[in-house]
Amino acid sequence: MQRYFVSAEQFSEHAVVITGDDARHIGKVMRGKPGDKLIVSDGSSKEALVAIDSIEAGEVKATILEPLVMDREARLNVTVAQSLPKGDKMETVIQRCTEIGAVSFVPFLSERTIVQYDAKKEGKRLERWRKIAKEAAEQSHRNRIPTVEQPLSWKGLLSSFGDYDLVCYCYEKEDGKHLRDVLKPFVEQLAADAGANVLIVVGPEGGFSEKETAQADEAGAISVGLGKRILRAETAGMAALTCVLYESGEMGGM
Repeated sequence: MQRYFVSAEQFSEHAVVITGDDARHIGKVMRGKPGDKLIVSDGSSKEALVAIDSIEAGEVKATILEPLVMDREARLNVTVAQSLPKGDKMETVIQRCTEIGAVSFVPFLSERTIVQYDAKKEGKRLERWRKIAKEAAEQSHRNRIPTVEQPLSWKGLLSSFGDYDLVCYCYEKEDGKHLRDVLKPFVEQLAADAGANVLIVVGPEGGFSEKETAQADEAGAISVGLGKRILRAETAGMAALTCVLYESGEMGGM
């Protein structure tokens, strides 16, 4: 069943109004008609099964049939910080990691980032990234839309490490510490804490410099390896996120 996110203001006690691109999608792409059922969520506290009453230009009105229980989010809040990769790879990272269960994304610039950052153009890219996160959350029946933050400098990212209970950065030269070795004691220690915040930091195509790894260590992050194989920049975050959620029991790991 198709799912849509709306603002809290679009909910009333017995009805919901869907507008904008979602309304056009229901009318033109899904060929919706009165009586069709949808799931609608405000991404925070309200979620409901609704039936379409009417479809007009740019607006879909629907009656709430029953409230639904929101229980599809992971027990750990995992953020993926990704050094800006080439081309449209950031879109792939956001789409796939949203489906897997990330709660937010932090693009950042590091020493070996290849992409030339243009602040004037970044507004449109950010808008597109947020749209991709919304669509992926709807497709995967998430209860919330992951946030996509403004790109940070490396220094800015380092200063945010204190906001998390665990910070891991993926480092292909790590020869002793594996992600699972770090996750097991962390998950056991915080077994009763459903709100723990985890940050996964993934470098650019050229990896982190030794200076950056030293700075990350000093800021409280833990370097981790993801196995014997070298992963692409856009693959590492997905793999690490999946490992974190598996180890915390989201995918049958506990």
